Amino acid sequence: MNGEKLLLYLIIVPAAAALLALFSGKKRNIFNSLLLVLAAAANLGLAVSLVGKNAAFNSNWLAFGPWAGAGIDFSLKMDGLASFIVVAAAAFTLLVGFYSLAFLEKKRYAGSFIFYLLLTMALVNGAVLANNLVVMLFFWEGLLIALFGMILLSGRQKFPTAVKALTLNGIADLCLLLGVGLTGWIAGTLNMDGVGALQINGLAVLAFVMMMLGAIGKAGSMPFHAWIPDAANDAPLPFMAILPGALEKLLGIYLLARITLDLYQLQPNTAMSTLMMIIGAVTIIFAVAMALIQKDFKRLLSYHAISQVGYMILGIGTALTIGIVGGLFHMLNNAVYKCCLFLSGGAVERQTGTTDLKKLGGLGRYMPVTTVCFLIAAASISGLPPFNGFFSKELIFDAALQSGVIFYIAAALGAFMTAASFLKLGHAAFFGKPASEELKKTKEAPPAMLAPMIVLAGACILFGVYNALPLQSWIQPAVAAGYDFSGFHFSLLAIISVGVLLLALLNHIFGVKASGSGLGAVDHIHHAPLLRSVYAMAERRWFDPYEIFLIIVRAFAWLAYGVDRAIDWVYDVFFVRLGKAVVQGIKHIASGTQASNIAWSLAGLALIIYLFIVLL
Repeated sequence: MNGEKLLLYLIIVPAAAALLALFSGKKRNIFNSLLLVLAAAANLGLAVSLVGKNAAFNSNWLAFGPWAGAGIDFSLKMDGLASFIVVAAAAFTLLVGFYSLAFLEKKRYAGSFIFYLLLTMALVNGAVLANNLVVMLFFWEGLLIALFGMILLSGRQKFPTAVKALTLNGIADLCLLLGVGLTGWIAGTLNMDGVGALQINGLAVLAFVMMMLGAIGKAGSMPFHAWIPDAANDAPLPFMAILPGALEKLLGIYLLARITLDLYQLQPNTAMSTLMMIIGAVTIIFAVAMALIQKDFKRLLSYHAISQVGYMILGIGTALTIGIVGGLFHMLNNAVYKCCLFLSGGAVERQTGTTDLKKLGGLGRYMPVTTVCFLIAAASISGLPPFNGFFSKELIFDAALQSGVIFYIAAALGAFMTAASFLKLGHAAFFGKPASEELKKTKEAPPAMLAPMIVLAGACILFGVYNALPLQSWIQPAVAAGYDFSGFHFSLLAIISVGVLLLALLNHIFGVKASGSGLGAVDHIHHAPLLRSVYAMAERRWFDPYEIFLIIVRAFAWLAYGVDRAIDWVYDVFFVRLGKAVVQGIKHIASGTQASNIAWSLAGLALIIYLFIVLL
């Protein structure tokens, strides 16, 4: 089978399966369960079969009416970077899909979730394979449908969260739309191959910034992040694992890499490079600071889903080869361990009925497999050697230090707080004493849920111990890196990183002794004199961009209402009263007597004569 057909099948197969799932009922049944597994497996098989092939497909699409001659062709292309993303996305979809069959077994919306998951699979493939910016936008925007629908699956009462997610992602997508339009105007083409590496100057600065904001918005970076913690409370947990945890990171960072590697010439130590690094550093620090104080399993993970994006943006923003490789490697690693962490949280939720850390504890003895998978993934995200997160972070740390010591300090501080928050989470959920007698009856999650977690935990180890596999096989060829970054490179930075983790451990020991519990291990940071007030404002959503946006909208609505009422008063009250006053005045002057009528007639005649003379 030729590559052109395979490219189309990567979109057609999951899309057709989604349509079949749509008509198979809202509840999970044998048909839609098999459909999900077979479609996801076929999707992975198709993606793997295209590895190493530079396949392309092109067909006229909008070649009529006002779009004739606009260069909007249905163009798809598979290259090294796209192949890497498509395979990774397919693997995560299969794992989460298999997991969701057990997790959602008794949920009334399980069938609808299968439909949205299959639809997401098709849209992600289309967005990654698109070789035309408008075609990419078509699939990119379609993901909003799945995002909105998945959040609403738990009930209509989740509508505010769905609207919040739609609004923030929509704003990011509007930025991307503007960036695509400007890029096409500057380059004279909408085909990615034809754009070339544009210089970032003049109007191209705005185009680059808009496209960059669209990409990081999809990845969940600040300032487009605020919907993710709310979705952790309201959306089904497999949704958090597959979209904020994995696919949106892959898709957003993929586009960011495309923008900086292929569409524009991002140079180190330039204004645009610095802007990206600042966004990355801010996202790391503020998101992980919020993760540090969370008392709920899922909300804590959701803030880390935001924070880890900062490392990817920081690495790619350096515009150094080591940083770009590190950012893409971290993108893959993050998807692996974050997906595993969310799935472990889902196992805890399913078996105990809660993710409130105050109600958990001691689960390690009752859910040993889940605990081991969590510990491996937690060690990975914390950057503990020899797990995968350590190696990708070290590449980013190296690039950050070369770009400015302040960026390295931000990355290292983020690593400290990441380790501290996962020490707290692991201690509170899996160690210590159970919070209730009911927890002692907890059983291990079913095999269908454990299998994906075991695979992902194994990948955390494999991609660390044998990091040459992802680096040499997928990432370095995709970015044409001229140096091999695989293996373990002993350096002062590596020693400092291990030292940061030891400080986090000492902080945890101190916090546990001071508070008397694992859950209170960071209370001394949370309630520190200056941080107490800042955290209080953050927890009241004073820094939430969406809430700030709503305040501005409400203020504008109040102002518009005031102006509207004022205009109504002028027309409905002022002019009516003025008219009545004029009429009454005329009535008083023109009394209706014969003398009065003659006087008004003579006055009018005099006015006419005067005007006649003047006009002549």
